Amino acid sequence: MHHGYHRIAVVGSGILDDSGKQLLLEAKGLKVTVYKDPGRALETILNDPPDLLVIRKDLPNDMARDVVKALKENLRLALLPICLMIREEDFSADIDWEEFPVDDLLADTAPVDEIISRLSLALARIHRVADNNPLTMLPGNSSILKTIQALLDQGEERIVGYVDIDNFKPYNDRYGFSRGDEVIRMTARILVNVVQELAGGEGFVGHVGGDDFVFAVPLGKGEEVAKQVVENFNSLIPLFLDEKDVEIGCFLSKDRQGNERRFPLTSLSIALVPCYKGRFKHYGEVASVAAQVKKKVKSMPGSNYYVDQRRS
Repeated sequence: MHHGYHRIAVVGSGILDDSGKQLLLEAKGLKVTVYKDPGRALETILNDPPDLLVIRKDLPNDMARDVVKALKENLRLALLPICLMIREEDFSADIDWEEFPVDDLLADTAPVDEIISRLSLALARIHRVADNNPLTMLPGNSSILKTIQALLDQGEERIVGYVDIDNFKPYNDRYGFSRGDEVIRMTARILVNVVQELAGGEGFVGHVGGDDFVFAVPLGKGEEVAKQVVENFNSLIPLFLDEKDVEIGCFLSKDRQGNERRFPLTSLSIALVPCYKGRFKHYGEVASVAAQVKKKVKSMPGSNYYVDQRRS
């Protein structure tokens, strides 16, 4: 199957039955399969989930409600976008959204371009939500990958910064996970504020997960952003540390073997990788250069940034 297709399952007969409409949807990358029998549909959907489900509200015996609930209670499918298809005259009726936890409504008389817009929007919306990091609400891994790949494909010169909180595990061990989460949120806020201020709409910030972040800004702004982020982090991190740790300048914590050890206080490392025109073809190449630069910057004491100076 063509990888650009989104697979749409339709349960119940109606607007998407005729092959003319299906061909128009297919031209837009939406591949439709219609199931007349709701019971069989549910079984197929559970075994091989589509990208989006359209279901008629007026199926017999509350079948629509039961199918929607069964899917939303399934952890693996809880994010499957569902559009409820209703008769035009039912738009004014009060529908109990607790009973029907769906993502959008479609009138069964809707013109085909409206159907395409609504289905595309439901797919895009769920992609944004599913990818966001729940702690910081920043775009997650697949958005980071897509954004940086798009910059490379368009030949836009950018500098990509890989941000890492140093000695974060001993911090969590010493202070507990909820304070660790606060440090992650604080770091996210600093990154967003600085990138917004210095790069505006040309900037991007993503949260890989844990204590790892990525940002991308125009080539000339990279060092300025990194410098400002490091300064802001250094001025705020003492608020997240106990005074006596700050006084002695380290944590006492156990290492992975259970031995008492001194760890440096929490700091920030930023590896900067300039993406000159034509330097990289693929996001993976940027990431592997970043890994080398990260090693270097992490070996320096305290919070630092380091720019990869190589041209090739």
